[in-house]
Amino acid sequence: MSPETIQMIDSIEVTLNAGGMNTINIVLAFVMYGVALGIKPQTFLTVFRKPKSLILGACCQLILLPLFTFLLTLAFGTSISWTMALGMILVASCPGGNISNFMSSLSKGNIELSVSLTAISTSLAILMTPFNFWLYGNLYLHYANVAGEVPQLVIPLMDVLKTIFILLGVPLILGVLTSHFLPKVALFLKKPLQWLSILFFIAMVVLSFAGNLDAFMKCIEFIFLIVLVHNLLALTIGFSVGTVFRVPRKDRRTLTIETGIQNSGLGLVLLLGTGLFEGFPPHGGTLVITAWWGVWHIVSGLTVSSIFNLNDKLIRAQHNG
Repeated sequence: MSPETIQMIDSIEVTLNAGGMNTINIVLAFVMYGVALGIKPQTFLTVFRKPKSLILGACCQLILLPLFTFLLTLAFGTSISWTMALGMILVASCPGGNISNFMSSLSKGNIELSVSLTAISTSLAILMTPFNFWLYGNLYLHYANVAGEVPQLVIPLMDVLKTIFILLGVPLILGVLTSHFLPKVALFLKKPLQWLSILFFIAMVVLSFAGNLDAFMKCIEFIFLIVLVHNLLALTIGFSVGTVFRVPRKDRRTLTIETGIQNSGLGLVLLLGTGLFEGFPPHGGTLVITAWWGVWHIVSGLTVSSIFNLNDKLIRAQHNG
């Protein structure tokens, strides 16, 4: 990637006033609340009786994806800027995406496992998201030899913890309580809020980059390729771990989806609503990578779901033949 292209990408700015930021926060909280509506205490009983897939899924999301993303950023070398690398690491540090349960359902995966992984990764995100981003972000800046050009990555811990707890923790608790005490309300709200999550991510990206549309369109081919490779890595991690450890087919599909769909909406909120990059040079690449993930993982999730369903049809056709 040429220095001119990198400069153009990093010059992209996304600024939101307090009203716009509050709107995004409220919508994201509602989306998380919608995900939590499908979580019931009894959901965990089946999964915890045979916790192998649950442990593997948590390792994929919280350990392997951030680690392999860091290695991928080093492998890209000078093909990407430090801002894009940190965007990739930030996305990998976020918990599973809000639409992963929906995609697991479409894939005919293990829904109980999907919901359990969402709950666990979201709960642990309060600690693991800032830790993984701090660890691998600073390792990248050191080993990519850009540490002298860029300040050391320091996480505004209380600011980030407060944001994650309010946007993920509180809606998660309220959703589980609604599901338990008001099951009819939960059933009524669950599907509309799932579709809201898809529309929210698309609208968030469109509104964020409306003022930089020309620059965004000029660099989209580079961003598209980077996110495509990164997302393929994430999907491969989930599928490979499930295959190597011989988990049931439905569990393997869920591991693939859960690892390949990340909550990039949270990443954008951390970038725009906290002092995460305060004092840093222009970092449009981080914003663009994070935002495009929000759109692309919808496309990839639907694609993977279609491939899984097509495979089922082929297997049925072979048995019938």
